[in-house]
Amino acid sequence: QISWTPPLVLGYLFYLLLGAMVFQLLEKQAETHFRDQFQLEKLKFLQNYTCLDRQALEQFVQVLMEAWEKGVNPEGNSTNPSNWDFSNSFFFAGTVVTTIGYGNLSPSTVAGQIFCVFYALFGVPLNLAFLNQLGKALNAHLLTLERWVQKPERAQVQLAIFLTTGTLLFLVFPPLVFSYVEGWSYGEGFYFTFITLSTIGFGDYVVGTNPNKHYIPVYRSLTAIWIVFGLAWLALVFNVGADLMERYLQLKWHKSDLSLAEGDTTKLEDEPEQPRIHIPS
Repeated sequence: QISWTPPLVLGYLFYLLLGAMVFQLLEKQAETHFRDQFQLEKLKFLQNYTCLDRQALEQFVQVLMEAWEKGVNPEGNSTNPSNWDFSNSFFFAGTVVTTIGYGNLSPSTVAGQIFCVFYALFGVPLNLAFLNQLGKALNAHLLTLERWVQKPERAQVQLAIFLTTGTLLFLVFPPLVFSYVEGWSYGEGFYFTFITLSTIGFGDYVVGTNPNKHYIPVYRSLTAIWIVFGLAWLALVFNVGADLMERYLQLKWHKSDLSLAEGDTTKLEDEPEQPRIHIPS
């Protein structure tokens, strides 16, 4: 049962190393460009406003960074909607129990931080239990389709229809909505959708945070509900993928063991029988 574990560990480490090299290749040069461009913009700002010195500018940049870390968008003015109204708080509670944690908003008070710890302590297991039951319901639906259809070919068609419907509802159509409401491109909306439903949650794209847009009050609450059901569906897909991968690894390793065993048997059969030596007692 654990014979295929070493190849899996090596494959996992190789996958991480491959990802590190590709991300470094794709992102490092762009980061250097943005960093140089930002420094150039600061120099231009100091040249245009000679009453400021570099230290004052750095202090102001620090204030902007602290405001962003506290969930306050530096754009706009004080009339921006609150990050802690009921709709936004409901959305934040959903990101806590689902362990998405975008990172763009967090409790700033000691009482809020302590409550967040205990809220997550009980909420995360509750969320896992809920997603488990929801996943069982989806899985039961798949089994019903398989039992309803007698022929394996039709069962595969029904399974494909089920997966296609989930893909459309949770991965294809939502980016269209986010593109319309948030002003993102479809690629950005799809990126946000997958990063959210996979609970990676970088926080570079978050719905309902643009101060220049007017959102309906229940927008983020509806998004939180969509996230919960999308999590259950994508978790089922991930589980199926992991199960198929484990079966493939076990099958390959089992075939390898069988071929080795057959080779040893053939070798023994081909070898001439050695004379037996009788050793008296």
